[in-house]
Amino acid sequence: MGIELTKTPDRLQPARSVTRPRTLRQRGSAFLETGLVILPLMAILFALMDFSIVIFVQNVLRHAVREGVRFAVTQQTGAGGQDAAIKAIVQTNAFGFLPDPSKITIQYLDSTTLTPVAGAGSNAQGNVCIVSISNFGWSLMVPIWQSSAPIGLSASSSDVMEAPPNGILPSR
Repeated sequence: MGIELTKTPDRLQPARSVTRPRTLRQRGSAFLETGLVILPLMAILFALMDFSIVIFVQNVLRHAVREGVRFAVTQQTGAGGQDAAIKAIVQTNAFGFLPDPSKITIQYLDSTTLTPVAGAGSNAQGNVCIVSISNFGWSLMVPIWQSSAPIGLSASSSDVMEAPPNGILPSR
Protein backbone atom coordinates (compact mmCIF):
# COMPACT_ATOMS: atom_id res chain seq x y z
CA MET A 1 0.00 0.00 0.00
CA GLY A 2 1.57 3.19 -1.10
CA ILE A 3 0.94 6.58 0.34
CA GLU A 4 -1.54 8.54 -1.69
CA LEU A 5 -1.03 12.26 -1.89
CA THR A 6 -3.88 14.73 -2.21
CA LYS A 7 -3.45 18.19 -3.55
CA THR A 8 -4.54 21.07 -1.35
CA PRO A 9 -4.30 24.69 -2.30
CA ASP A 10 -1.15 25.41 -0.33
CA ARG A 11 0.66 22.05 0.03
CA LEU A 12 0.62 18.30 -0.52
CA GLN A 13 -0.70 16.22 2.38
CA PRO A 14 -0.86 12.48 2.78
CA ALA A 15 -4.37 11.15 2.37
CA ARG A 16 -5.87 9.23 5.23
CA SER A 17 -6.05 5.57 4.38
CA VAL A 18 -8.97 3.56 5.49
CA THR A 19 -7.79 0.38 7.21
CA ARG A 20 -10.12 -2.17 8.58
CA PRO A 21 -9.25 -3.90 11.82
CA ARG A 22 -8.23 -7.56 11.48
CA THR A 23 -11.14 -9.70 12.38
CA LEU A 24 -11.13 -13.16 13.89
CA ARG A 25 -12.14 -14.57 10.53
CA GLN A 26 -8.96 -13.21 8.92
CA ARG A 27 -6.78 -14.56 11.73
CA GLY A 28 -8.40 -17.97 11.35
CA SER A 29 -7.61 -18.02 7.65
CA ALA A 30 -3.96 -17.32 8.44
CA PHE A 31 -3.88 -20.41 10.68
CA LEU A 32 -5.60 -22.45 7.99
CA GLU A 33 -3.12 -21.31 5.33
CA THR A 34 -0.22 -22.10 7.65
CA GLY A 35 -1.58 -25.58 8.22
CA LEU A 36 -2.10 -26.15 4.51
CA VAL A 37 1.52 -25.20 3.84
CA ILE A 38 3.16 -26.95 6.81
CA LEU A 39 1.49 -30.36 6.37
CA PRO A 40 2.84 -31.03 2.83
CA LEU A 41 6.18 -29.52 3.84
CA MET A 42 6.47 -31.92 6.79
CA ALA A 43 5.44 -34.85 4.58
CA ILE A 44 8.21 -34.00 2.11
CA LEU A 45 10.72 -33.58 4.94
CA PHE A 46 9.88 -36.94 6.51
CA ALA A 47 9.89 -38.64 3.09
CA LEU A 48 13.41 -37.32 2.49
CA MET A 49 14.52 -38.66 5.86
CA ASP A 50 12.82 -42.03 5.30
CA PHE A 51 14.32 -42.63 1.88
CA SER A 52 17.73 -41.40 3.01
CA ILE A 53 17.71 -43.92 5.85
CA VAL A 54 16.71 -46.73 3.46
CA ILE A 55 19.63 -45.86 1.17
CA PHE A 56 21.97 -45.73 4.18
CA VAL A 57 20.82 -49.15 5.46
CA GLN A 58 21.25 -50.64 1.96
CA ASN A 59 24.81 -49.32 1.80
CA VAL A 60 25.55 -50.65 5.30
CA LEU A 61 24.35 -54.12 4.28
CA ARG A 62 26.51 -54.02 1.15
CA HIS A 63 29.52 -52.99 3.23
CA ALA A 64 28.84 -55.79 5.74
CA VAL A 65 28.76 -58.56 3.10
CA ARG A 66 31.92 -57.18 1.45
CA GLU A 67 33.72 -57.34 4.78
CA GLY A 68 32.38 -60.87 5.33
CA VAL A 69 33.80 -62.02 1.99
CA ARG A 70 37.14 -60.33 2.70
CA PHE A 71 37.29 -62.22 5.97
CA ALA A 72 36.27 -65.49 4.29
CA VAL A 73 38.83 -65.46 1.48
CA THR A 74 41.70 -65.10 3.93
CA GLN A 75 40.69 -68.46 5.45
CA GLN A 76 40.41 -67.12 9.00
CA THR A 77 38.22 -68.94 11.46
CA GLY A 78 36.82 -68.70 14.94
CA ALA A 79 35.76 -71.10 17.69
CA GLY A 80 32.46 -72.02 15.99
CA GLY A 81 34.00 -72.65 12.56
CA GLN A 82 34.56 -70.47 9.51
CA ASP A 83 30.88 -69.91 8.66
CA ALA A 84 30.05 -68.73 12.19
CA ALA A 85 33.06 -66.39 12.13
CA ILE A 86 31.97 -64.95 8.76
CA LYS A 87 28.44 -64.35 10.07
CA ALA A 88 29.86 -62.64 13.16
CA ILE A 89 31.97 -60.32 10.96
CA VAL A 90 28.93 -59.48 8.81
CA GLN A 91 26.86 -58.71 11.91
CA THR A 92 29.64 -56.56 13.38
CA ASN A 93 29.89 -54.52 10.19
CA ALA A 94 26.11 -54.13 9.89
CA PHE A 95 26.14 -51.48 12.67
CA GLY A 96 23.31 -53.20 14.56
CA PHE A 97 20.85 -53.16 11.66
CA LEU A 98 21.08 -56.95 11.29
CA PRO A 99 20.38 -58.63 14.65
CA ASP A 100 19.21 -61.90 13.07
CA PRO A 101 22.07 -64.03 11.64
CA SER A 102 19.57 -66.31 9.86
CA LYS A 103 19.31 -63.69 7.09
CA ILE A 104 23.00 -64.26 6.23
CA THR A 105 23.79 -67.06 3.79
CA ILE A 106 27.22 -68.38 2.83
CA GLN A 107 27.63 -70.45 -0.30
CA TYR A 108 30.68 -71.93 -2.01
CA LEU A 109 30.89 -72.63 -5.75
CA ASP A 110 33.34 -74.78 -7.69
CA SER A 111 35.64 -72.43 -9.62
CA THR A 112 35.46 -74.29 -12.94
CA THR A 113 31.82 -75.38 -13.16
CA LEU A 114 30.27 -72.76 -10.82
CA THR A 115 28.14 -75.46 -9.22
CA PRO A 116 27.48 -75.27 -5.49
CA VAL A 117 29.73 -77.40 -3.30
CA ALA A 118 29.09 -78.30 0.32
CA GLY A 119 30.76 -80.13 3.16
CA ALA A 120 34.43 -80.50 3.97
CA GLY A 121 36.75 -78.89 1.43
CA SER A 122 34.08 -76.61 -0.02
CA ASN A 123 36.10 -73.63 1.23
CA ALA A 124 39.23 -74.79 -0.61
CA GLN A 125 41.55 -72.53 -2.54
CA GLY A 126 40.11 -71.43 -5.88
CA ASN A 127 36.45 -71.93 -4.95
CA VAL A 128 34.14 -68.93 -5.03
CA CYS A 129 32.64 -67.74 -1.74
CA ILE A 130 29.32 -65.87 -1.87
CA VAL A 131 28.07 -64.06 1.24
CA SER A 132 24.59 -62.59 0.99
CA ILE A 133 21.86 -61.02 3.06
CA SER A 134 18.36 -61.66 1.78
CA ASN A 135 14.79 -60.91 2.82
CA PHE A 136 15.83 -58.03 5.04
CA GLY A 137 12.79 -55.82 5.63
CA TRP A 138 12.92 -52.17 6.60
CA SER A 139 9.77 -50.31 7.70
CA LEU A 140 9.40 -46.61 7.05
CA MET A 141 8.91 -44.33 10.04
CA VAL A 142 6.17 -42.10 8.57
CA PRO A 143 2.73 -43.71 8.80
CA ILE A 144 1.52 -42.09 5.58
CA TRP A 145 3.76 -44.32 3.48
CA GLN A 146 3.73 -47.43 5.66
CA SER A 147 2.19 -50.43 4.08
CA SER A 148 1.69 -53.91 5.44
CA ALA A 149 4.96 -55.06 3.83
CA PRO A 150 8.29 -53.43 4.68
CA ILE A 151 10.78 -52.47 1.99
CA GLY A 152 12.81 -55.54 1.03
CA LEU A 153 16.57 -55.07 0.97
CA SER A 154 19.30 -57.52 -0.01
CA ALA A 155 23.04 -57.48 -0.60
CA SER A 156 25.54 -59.96 -1.95
CA SER A 157 29.28 -60.15 -2.50
CA SER A 158 31.64 -62.83 -3.80
CA ASP A 159 35.34 -63.53 -4.25
CA VAL A 160 37.75 -66.39 -4.92
CA MET A 161 39.16 -68.22 -1.89
CA GLU A 162 42.88 -67.87 -1.19
CA ALA A 163 45.22 -70.60 -0.06
CA PRO A 164 44.83 -71.35 3.65
CA PRO A 165 47.66 -70.42 5.99
CA ASN A 166 49.87 -73.40 6.87
CA GLY A 167 48.06 -75.37 4.13
CA ILE A 168 45.28 -76.49 6.52
CA LEU A 169 41.66 -75.72 5.63
CA PRO A 170 39.63 -74.35 8.53
CA SER A 171 36.48 -76.23 9.46
CA ARG A 172 33.20 -74.77 8.28
